[in-house]
Amino acid sequence: MDISGKTVLLTGGSSGIGREMALQLKALGANVVLTGRNPERLAAMASEGFEVISADLSNAAGVDALLAQWGSRELDILINNAGQLVDHDFRQETPDPDAADDCIYANLNAPIRMIVGLKEHLNARPEASIVNVTSGLAIAPAARTPVYCATKSGLRFYTLSLREQLKDTNIRVTEALPPVVDTQMNDGNPMKKMPPEECARQIVVAIQKNHDEANIGMTKALRIAESLSPALAKSISLRF
Repeated sequence: MDISGKTVLLTGGSSGIGREMALQLKALGANVVLTGRNPERLAAMASEGFEVISADLSNAAGVDALLAQWGSRELDILINNAGQLVDHDFRQETPDPDAADDCIYANLNAPIRMIVGLKEHLNARPEASIVNVTSGLAIAPAARTPVYCATKSGLRFYTLSLREQLKDTNIRVTEALPPVVDTQMNDGNPMKKMPPEECARQIVVAIQKNHDEANIGMTKALRIAESLSPALAKSISLRF
């Protein structure tokens, strides 16, 4: 896909991987509209020439408000990048179920609701793309983040099914599976982290080349391990 001139709606675009994708897509000539929750970060992106929309995607009302604000505008590329990581480790303390609910909605329900709400906009374009950002942990889970892993695995399977449903349409469905990336979400993670700009670059390349999947960084090794022995991949990832 030639990104130049395309209209992109990028959720979670004010920091981390999303911010880097926004910058790279804009540099390629795309009209990028991004969402976020932090007013200061949104203001910073607005100062760089982006159209920004304040949106809380951890509940149905927030998603519906975003869809209503989008209205009947044209859309070529939808990138479901916004996500939340919630502490949910019984070895530390009893988890907060309300926090888990927010995480589940933001990571799984919101992308589904966005796709349903915007599919007709994408259908109306000569070529279009849906990009769902999941995680290497959608392949094999980490013990300390079971809710996050469950949501990303759920979104992965939704994406696989959606791609089959839309295979004869103008809409390309791409899944991006990042490794641990050096973002605020992973501040407490001791593992080696990929720079967000490199992760974003590989996702953008996958969009340009119409790839079904972008297995990024260490996710490539995990995919190989999982193809050889799912039990091995699971035993490795569960240590973290």
